[in-house]
Amino acid sequence: MILRPLILALAVLPLFADGPADNIPDKVRPVPPPGIKISDEDRADLQKSLQDLREKLDAVPTNRTPAQLADAWIYYHAVDYALRYDEFLGTNDVGIAERLLNVGHGKANELHKQQGQRREGGGIFGTGNLLVHGYVSKIDGSIQPYGLVIPDSYNLSLAPDRPYRLDAWFHGRDEKLTELKFINDRLHSPGEFTPPDTFVLHLYGRYCNANKFAGEIDLFEALADVKKRYRIDEDRIVIRGFSMGGAACWQFAVHYPGEFAAAAPGAGFAETKEFLRIFQNEPVAPPAWEQKLWHWYDCPDYAVNLFNLPTVAYSGEIDKQKQAADIMAAALARENIELTHIIGPKTAHKYHPESKIEINRRIDALAARGRDPLPRQVKFATYTLRYNKSHWITLEGLAEHWQQARIDAELSADGIHATTTNITALTFEIRPGLAPFASTPKITIDDQTISGKNISSDRSWRTSLRKRDGQWIISNPEDNDSATIRKRPGLQGPIDDAFMDSFYFVLPSKTSGHEKVDAWVKQESERAVREWRRQFRGEPRVIKDTEVTAEHVASGNLILWGEPDSNTYLAKIVNLLPIKFASDSLAVGERKFAKSNHIPLLIYPNPENPNRYIVLNSGFTFREYDYLNNARQIAKLPDYAIIDTTVPPNSRYPGKVVTAGFFNESWQLPD
Repeated sequence: MILRPLILALAVLPLFADGPADNIPDKVRPVPPPGIKISDEDRADLQKSLQDLREKLDAVPTNRTPAQLADAWIYYHAVDYALRYDEFLGTNDVGIAERLLNVGHGKANELHKQQGQRREGGGIFGTGNLLVHGYVSKIDGSIQPYGLVIPDSYNLSLAPDRPYRLDAWFHGRDEKLTELKFINDRLHSPGEFTPPDTFVLHLYGRYCNANKFAGEIDLFEALADVKKRYRIDEDRIVIRGFSMGGAACWQFAVHYPGEFAAAAPGAGFAETKEFLRIFQNEPVAPPAWEQKLWHWYDCPDYAVNLFNLPTVAYSGEIDKQKQAADIMAAALARENIELTHIIGPKTAHKYHPESKIEINRRIDALAARGRDPLPRQVKFATYTLRYNKSHWITLEGLAEHWQQARIDAELSADGIHATTTNITALTFEIRPGLAPFASTPKITIDDQTISGKNISSDRSWRTSLRKRDGQWIISNPEDNDSATIRKRPGLQGPIDDAFMDSFYFVLPSKTSGHEKVDAWVKQESERAVREWRRQFRGEPRVIKDTEVTAEHVASGNLILWGEPDSNTYLAKIVNLLPIKFASDSLAVGERKFAKSNHIPLLIYPNPENPNRYIVLNSGFTFREYDYLNNARQIAKLPDYAIIDTTVPPNSRYPGKVVTAGFFNESWQLPD
């Protein structure tokens, strides 16, 4: 076993199906791949069993909990998707479908006969200590599966007498990882690591997107569901993963440093440009807006955040994906932090046995110690309010998105000393019982001293600050009017951000009179529905513009397709948008574009509910070419774009992008 800082030359080894052959945008193989034809007899048998299961589930008594229902419906949906979309991708998938239907029928039967509540586990619900649960996602209402390894020490028939450690595991790239395969794997394999006295949460991550976007939210929704069912120690949650899962682990570690006790990324990638150059042999020179958007998922930009999250990285000595840890080590070195990097000698793309022992020794010690509830120092950097929190610091406003914002802060008995860059609003908050101050704390921030709020009687403390005319002032809740149009956490763009929370596709009920534009809208809206299911494994909620209700406006982001002439909801709010619609043109500032062959894409706070977005004419923005390598699966368009519809959409863009950019912090076009 070799530890950092040994540096070795990168070996050239084929690790995925990806490679130079996947660098040709005009020759893109489908992901997931085409299904295998199954016999008419097998299809008929599966359809009959599936229909019987549907009837049982529809007739389940109404007093069953959502969790109980989700745990049964995941089996129905796994087989239904395979049948409806020809997603039998392995030669044994028919047999897997039969077995999962049997489990689904068993669960449905149990739901019909059980009395009151019961704790799940064993028997038809899993194999030994391996369970599969489901939850209903807030994003699209889909039921998403996750696997769970229950520790031997957990008594399934009795309430536990203590909270348990949990390790979240992110899986590697597998283009054939349908729900069928994932659920079957989770019922039969405990995975790479099974620490004693530890729950292991296996994330589906909505398929094969490196746990980005909706795949990122999957961790938090699944984790919340686990906490409802089992007693989990909030301060002993560890994140782990290998290959594509290692990339996921890196991004969760740097974006959410205050949420976990430790991180253990293995191999993978940590950013886009250099990884694609080295691994994919791909020259990368995208438009300026796309390079800005690299800051969303490029982990070296956030490396300083690992100051507050213990991290143990792993690479094989001759693994080309050692590049991820090496580039993170270099970024950490610039912050005077040395990365703990365990290297498996003469090992390619897998764990070395002795290295696993050493990784476990370190991670187990960190998990036993647990997350620090009140670190004395916090160092935190971000480029977007999508990621705005570390321990007792929450950022609520930036001077400019996609430029680095940073805070370095330290607690003492007298108060807080902090320095900031590119931050305009923030909150310091300390949990009950932990406030370390001897009296009302003084806040020294950027060489300015302010008296903070008084400490509460439960030894909690909270003070918010906002910059006004270059000076920090105390900010009261009433000062933060939620109706004010400004970029704030969860309402900061770009377009892809709308698909990380509840959303509805809103189709036009009329035509616009512009033939090319109407044809583009039909084609791209149908594609958006289709590709959401294929890449994020849910079925979008689709309504007509005439069907939008107050509940839709309140509960979700509205993805509006068409123009004001064709979409009646868009017509209601169009005059409040920063891009202006005239009778024959679109205006972006001083620039005008003919409506007959141009269409706008944008994200903006919904004027009828500024706590939610509207999006015009776009689904998630990475496309078929980007499916071929997870490092490409990043946001491709900023806050707005104008598309020339005379140029057909392709595997990279929805047409010719004639202009694109970011709104300013007040959601207006920049000067």
